[in-house]
Amino acid sequence: MNIIDGHTNRTRHCTPLSMPFSQRKTAQALVGAACADSASGLCVNGIDLASATVFCMSINNRPKELAMPVDSFSSHRHDDAMRLDPQRAAIIVIDMVNEFCKPGGAMVLPGYETLVAPQLAVIEAARAGGVPIIWVHDTHRAGMRREREWVKRTPHCLEGSWGPEIIEDLGARDDEIHLIKRRYSAFFQTDLDLTLKDMQVDQLVIFGVVTNICVRSTVHDAFFQGYEVVVPSDCCAATGPREQESSLYDIATHFGVVSDSASVVAALRDGTSLQPASVAA
Repeated sequence: MNIIDGHTNRTRHCTPLSMPFSQRKTAQALVGAACADSASGLCVNGIDLASATVFCMSINNRPKELAMPVDSFSSHRHDDAMRLDPQRAAIIVIDMVNEFCKPGGAMVLPGYETLVAPQLAVIEAARAGGVPIIWVHDTHRAGMRREREWVKRTPHCLEGSWGPEIIEDLGARDDEIHLIKRRYSAFFQTDLDLTLKDMQVDQLVIFGVVTNICVRSTVHDAFFQGYEVVVPSDCCAATGPREQESSLYDIATHFGVVSDSASVVAALRDGTSLQPASVAA
C-alpha cells in the first residue's frame, strides 16, 4: 500500500504485518490506487487519510518493530535429555554411495573423506551393541518416461551400476539391511517404516549425504511418523556451509537432536545422555 508522508511529501510503501486481514482490506480501500499530496499532507482522491493511518505502519518510522529477531520463532522449543537404548535404536546411513563420493560419480560431494572416520565410529559402536545398521541406496531405473528426481537433477545412481553401491570405506556387510529408495526420503514408498516396526525400533540415528536434501527429508518423515531422531553433525555433509548450518539448526529446533559422533558412541556404549551440539541460528 502506498501512502504520502506528510513531512517529506514522498511516497512510502507500507506493509502492516500484524494487521488482521479485514483491517488491511479496509486500509487498502481507503488508500486506493491513486495518492495525491494535499494541504493536510496525506490524502487519497481528496479524502484526508489521518484516520486510516491506524491501519498501517511506516517502515521508515518503525524499523525495529518490523525486524523479526533471527531466533524469535525457533527459540520456543524443548530440549529434553535423550538416551539411546540399543534395544530400540537403529542406524540409518543415507546415500554414502560411489555416485556422490568417488571420482567419476555423476554428482560428487567434495570432502566426503572427512565423514568416514566419525561414521565408522558410530557404525562400530552400533554393531558392538547389537544395533541394526540400515544402508540406504539412492537408485533409479532406466527407461522411465519421467524419472522424478531427474526432472531436477542430473541422471545418477542407475540401477545395476557402480553408482548406487555403498563406498568400500565403510565396510557395509551383506547380512545388514540394504534399502533402495527412489526419492529423497528413505521413507517415501519404501518398506522402511514397516521394517523398523517389525524390529520394534523407535529411535533412529540418521546420517550421510547430503544433509539438506536426502538426510533432511528422511529426518522429517521419521519425525512425522513418531520416531525419536538423532543426527550426528560430523557424520553429515551438505551442499555448502550455509545449507549445513541451516539444516542442522532446523532439525535441532523442530525435528530431533543434533549431536556428534563421540556423544552417540558414548550413548550407545555407556548409556549416557546425548550431548546436543551447538548449531548456529
